[in-house]
Amino acid sequence: MYWVLLTPSPPETRMDKAVTLNQTMVREFILVGLSSNPTMQRVLFMVFLPLYLLTLAGNILVLVTIVHDRQLHSPMYFFLSNLSFIDICHASVTVPKMLVDFLSAEKTISFGGCVAQMFFLHLFTCTEIFLLTVMAYDRYVAICRPLQYLTIMSRRVCLQLTGVLWLGGTVHSLALTSMTIKLPYCGPREVDNFFCDVPPVIKLACTDTYVIEVLIVSNSGLISVVCFVVLVVSYGVILTSLRSRLSMGKRKALSTCAAHLTVVTLFLGHCIFIYSRPSTSLAEDKVVSVFFTAITPLLNPIIYTLRNEDMKRALNKLMGGKVDAEK
Repeated sequence: MYWVLLTPSPPETRMDKAVTLNQTMVREFILVGLSSNPTMQRVLFMVFLPLYLLTLAGNILVLVTIVHDRQLHSPMYFFLSNLSFIDICHASVTVPKMLVDFLSAEKTISFGGCVAQMFFLHLFTCTEIFLLTVMAYDRYVAICRPLQYLTIMSRRVCLQLTGVLWLGGTVHSLALTSMTIKLPYCGPREVDNFFCDVPPVIKLACTDTYVIEVLIVSNSGLISVVCFVVLVVSYGVILTSLRSRLSMGKRKALSTCAAHLTVVTLFLGHCIFIYSRPSTSLAEDKVVSVFFTAITPLLNPIIYTLRNEDMKRALNKLMGGKVDAEK
């Protein structure tokens, strides 16, 4: 009699509970998108498709130009080629899905697809933040310590720095993604954006996410703010040191620094705005996200080519070589 009372629940009961739990789990999410108006969605498709194609073409052209021209085989352009590669990957994480959804009645994404989108988005975003910081250090050495530049920024050092920044981006992305997927999702499915990102997704969890939100702010927000401060201080030191330079060298250095500062402001401005506050939806979130995912990767090659005399010379040389080859 006592043995019967102490016997655990039958296996069938536990199995039934597991089946019931699995049936309540969310298997896909619905992306709210930028607009629910079919006409507006077609207009947005016609706007963002050329922008995406120009992003791919511009960044690929930068990569080809740097590889083709031996005079650009320096640390600065090595990092710039990495920036173009990351921008191609960054835009390709979200924009193709956005374009497909503009022409789709149901804007759904599987749970696995949502997780993959969050992982690669944060991988490329964090890696680019670290890369912009490394590029600032590279400019500091080139301008403030020109005689030791090639020794300090040797090929081995450049490769090591690249490996470290990619490793840092991977660790950061794994940490955020693992925290997000461990949360239970059993109710709402609408992600209030056109792609899956950690802040809007964790709002759908069937549990209190306060601790996760604090970790996001202390992780992504802190990285963005600290890197931004380091970058501003670095360029402040560089600009101060330029006061004693000749006018020609000063103009070239100022042009390079201005290009870097423009990219940094555009890129890190989004990260600070989104990840340095609690997960509350604002009307400006989607506008900032569009600029971050679809516009900034297009502006980078434009900024670096139009404000860089060496890149313009190399581009003219590359185009001239093609014309000669055709003749």
